[in-house]
Amino acid sequence: MSGKVYLVGAGPGDPELLTLRALKLLGLADTIVCDRLVGPSVLQYANPQAQFHDVGKIPGCRQHQQDEINQLLLTLARSRQRIVRLKGGDPFIFGRGGEELLFLVQHGIEVEVVPGITAATGCAAAVGIPLTHRGVAASVRFITGHLRDSDGLELDWRSLVDPTCTLVFYMAVSNAATIVEALIAHGRPADTPAALIHAGTMAEQDCAVVTLQEVPGMIDVFAPPTLLVIGEVVRLYSSPAKRALEQAGPTVPHSFNPPLSCPTELA
Repeated sequence: MSGKVYLVGAGPGDPELLTLRALKLLGLADTIVCDRLVGPSVLQYANPQAQFHDVGKIPGCRQHQQDEINQLLLTLARSRQRIVRLKGGDPFIFGRGGEELLFLVQHGIEVEVVPGITAATGCAAAVGIPLTHRGVAASVRFITGHLRDSDGLELDWRSLVDPTCTLVFYMAVSNAATIVEALIAHGRPADTPAALIHAGTMAEQDCAVVTLQEVPGMIDVFAPPTLLVIGEVVRLYSSPAKRALEQAGPTVPHSFNPPLSCPTELA
């Protein structure tokens, strides 16, 4: 009989932000297929006897194409029982989880999706930037910073200039100059505040607040994974939340204790 694939969101990096379901599945998995953006401290809660497959994609590298990952999951599901497909953030927010779900279901494989905290909400919260705020931002949009197979970044730019909408670009480092140029050309003011957040929620977390036009000049400082937040809510970073973070000093890893007794079978 075929096994079951669990598409599990690992959250933005801090293991304390795992869901209880994700923690349970990690401890019971006999196979783990892991993305590059999964926080390394998350993996300490994986079953040490589990078979491990690193399928992390590296920008500009042809290694681990999506079709190959789909086929690997199918092959594993036909020979193993509990396959955890572990993804950074949430599987259905720029995680290709929908593609993997459809592929596996079409081949008769049972799939369960376990949501995770996506990078936009996790990283913004970690630095004290609310993505929506009464009287400042009435909506928020999550936007990919690059398209499939490195195609050009063709977006509906006119729809992205509403000053009451916060924009959050994922994986935007390589196309930062294009994003900034297009937004300004279509009406976003050049002095709109923007935040670059690297390794949000992790010990090495870093954040810089600049204007929109200054973003391209910061890219050499911020390597992937870096989240780009654009909008008036970024001004709130200079609020008491920022001062509290500064007074606390560098972020340190949280102590995280799993449940005293782990389940022996899945619900």
